Amino acid sequence: MGEFLLYADGVLFGGIYDDRLLVKITPENGEFEMSEALPYEGAKKMYLVDEVDDKDKLREIVETTAKSLKG
Repeated sequence: MGEFLLYADGVLFGGIYDDRLLVKITPENGEFEMSEALPYEGAKKMYLVDEVDDKDKLREIVETTAKSLKG
């Protein structure tokens, strides 16, 4: 498990693992062209969010990811 699990609108969308922000991979958030990373050994790949200082882009990534996971 990660150091911190992150939720938006009641949906688990990602976490902070080894000081890295990772979000679950969905078809909808693929548009952001993020690189894939493993949160920990044996886990499914997730997207690495590099641009954590860009508040607008970060909000868009989180909202898109959570919405696509919510259904």
